[in-house]
Amino acid sequence: GGGFDTVARVLADRMRPILGQSIIVENRTGAGTRVGTQSAAKAQADGYTLMIGALSNMAINPGLYDNLPYDPIKDFKLVGMAVTWSYTLVARKDLPMKDLKEVIAYAKANPEKLTYASAGMGSGQHIASAVMLKLADAKVTHVPYRGSQDAYQDIFGGRVDLFFDISSAAKSQVDGGTVKALAVSSKERQPFHKDVPSVFETGVAPLDMESWFGLFAPAATPEPILVKLRAAMAQVMAMPDVQELFAKSGGQIPKGTPAEQEAKVRSDIERWTKLIREAGVKGD
Repeated sequence: GGGFDTVARVLADRMRPILGQSIIVENRTGAGTRVGTQSAAKAQADGYTLMIGALSNMAINPGLYDNLPYDPIKDFKLVGMAVTWSYTLVARKDLPMKDLKEVIAYAKANPEKLTYASAGMGSGQHIASAVMLKLADAKVTHVPYRGSQDAYQDIFGGRVDLFFDISSAAKSQVDGGTVKALAVSSKERQPFHKDVPSVFETGVAPLDMESWFGLFAPAATPEPILVKLRAAMAQVMAMPDVQELFAKSGGQIPKGTPAEQEAKVRSDIERWTKLIREAGVKGD
């Protein structure tokens, strides 16, 4: 039900008739996405084993782990990007500060007094908060949970102050009034949160973070197979129902050719590896 699974099922359901092949979605979990990613990297490069790659396993993990069992650039070829989601920084409803500027000002004056939740060490939620706070030069206590639902329960109960969750999940909580939105992680405001500023816009930190999801193949996959897969992927991403489905959850369809999108992946790997190491964040 998370981002990986959702994107995989949307693509699989619509690529089946185009390719004339059954497509099985396998959630191979473990070790913070490393198990499934390594498995895909070592798979036979015949076009029959593909992987959903995202900011987390392709661009964040290289900064978190010193001995990553796969190379996101050397081991994979991009078939195409599917969707990007921002992160939304939410706060418990009764947090006294009215906006992010006040939160950061309080955190600087009272180091470690405020708390922020994450879905676990090294998760996207953790990285979004840790990097923002490092850039803002503010200290807030990290409280890791075993997943987003556990984190929300403590946000609702007022036991933790802040949570930087993927916007597709945070949107329902913001719309339902169970939390208040302070900022989004993307450089620009998001269409579904038009009244919520970006962190960049507030001036507290030059954060620009969006979690993208795409379809990847093992690097040795022959070019004719990649061409066929890319054509099928492009056909799916042009479908109005797919675009509407992602838009409803706050997702945006990435623009650009496969070469331009691949350059974006490489750029994000370099940028996030540097930012994560500067922030001193390590995976479990």
